[in-house]
Amino acid sequence: MTTLNTIPTNENMKDEMLHITLADGMVRGLLLTATGVVAKAAAIHCTSPLSTAALGRSLMGTAMMGAMLKGEESSVTVTIDGGGPIGKIVCVADAESVRGCVDVPNLIMPLRPDGKLSVGMAVGKDGRMSVVKDLGMARPYVGQTQLISGEIAEDFANYYMQSEQTPTLQSLGVLVNGENVLSAGGVLLQVMPGCTDDIIDQLELRSPLMYDISRELCYESMEDLMARWFDGLKPVILERKPLSYRCTCTRERMEKALIALGREELSRMIADETDGAELTCHFCKRSHKFSQGDLIKLLNKAVEK
Repeated sequence: MTTLNTIPTNENMKDEMLHITLADGMVRGLLLTATGVVAKAAAIHCTSPLSTAALGRSLMGTAMMGAMLKGEESSVTVTIDGGGPIGKIVCVADAESVRGCVDVPNLIMPLRPDGKLSVGMAVGKDGRMSVVKDLGMARPYVGQTQLISGEIAEDFANYYMQSEQTPTLQSLGVLVNGENVLSAGGVLLQVMPGCTDDIIDQLELRSPLMYDISRELCYESMEDLMARWFDGLKPVILERKPLSYRCTCTRERMEKALIALGREELSRMIADETDGAELTCHFCKRSHKFSQGDLIKLLNKAVEK
């Protein structure tokens, strides 16, 4: 009998995104390994195994969405709010990095009958997935879809279908043992216009192979899995890019956030907080302190809201 304690850790697995095609370009895809990314997020937010799985899946789904954006300065923000006890999950990604946070990082719930973590029940499905894509244009693209399961991967796939009319197969998995993240990975496949019914049928038949991707990654590399899963479908790796958990918060960004509060709110803070103010980033937990003198200087830059 194989238990979590006997599952090996793939020490050579890098956090990276593989851009691939299948069937002479009739299918495009992304393969992702993100064990380090999820482990870093878990360490920053001190998450329980359940919250690690929910946040980890969301980070990977958002990273995949970010990898498909055009433009070096583009980014995407995904908010998952299903009304469940875990609260909101917010993730932000660009082409090579991702960051995120969860309202209730220490959530504990009973396992599902099959022994897996109750991510769907924790997230809930009485809510929406909101996607904001900043493509460097005057206005960002905003899309929303109803959650269908709270299991994250199905909800991302539903978003692509409903909001972008792109049939998508997606699997996201995080394998944890206590505080340790043993592996994390994902796969996304999208059929292109002109894809034949035979190829679509092949993907549907093989989809169960990808269901437990995090466990599979403990034993095989992503390249080996790709060769096995897509044997006969001419898999080709077009590009590979590293992925990291990276926060872009700076003191300057915090200053802009304070200025954006307006003169009235800043004046209240100066009057109430005699020792100044301390702002903590939701994504990296880094704190930035502002003395009363700092706040007064920012007040002079602020405008009435």
